[in-house]
Amino acid sequence: MLRRLALFAFAVALPAAALLAAAPPSAQLPPQPAVHPVGIPHDDVMVSPCVRTMGEHWARLRDLPTGPIYGVWQGKPIFTEIMVSVAQLDKGFSWANVRPLPGYRIDHADFEFEPHGHEGFPVPHYDLHLYYISAAQQARICPSGLPDPAMKPTNP
Repeated sequence: MLRRLALFAFAVALPAAALLAAAPPSAQLPPQPAVHPVGIPHDDVMVSPCVRTMGEHWARLRDLPTGPIYGVWQGKPIFTEIMVSVAQLDKGFSWANVRPLPGYRIDHADFEFEPHGHEGFPVPHYDLHLYYISAAQQARICPSGLPDPAMKPTNP
């Protein structure tokens, strides 16, 4: 039963699922690395493979879809993410304790509006990424990885 619940949470609440094909309820987590990244909470699991400019996404399944979610690149944490629905904001939502993992500092933040939501969190919401690395370093993450659905095409 717990496995079915975890699989359901993955298929329904995976914040990075927009990066993967629509996952059926029987979806599995991606293959887990042999070594758990240092600094990522011990009960977090990798919920998406490497995403271009973002890295892998790690989370506690029970914390999905809102987070915190952590980004990892080459075995090191690179961001903390939370997602907040417009409905939550309308009700006065606040999260006063969003901070980097111990031993890291925030370099920059991306605050992105998802007006139609995305797979895993299909309601209008905001994604807040607090990066521990520079924007230049971020741009080089996982160049052959899955595309970041938040990266909107620009008009020439």
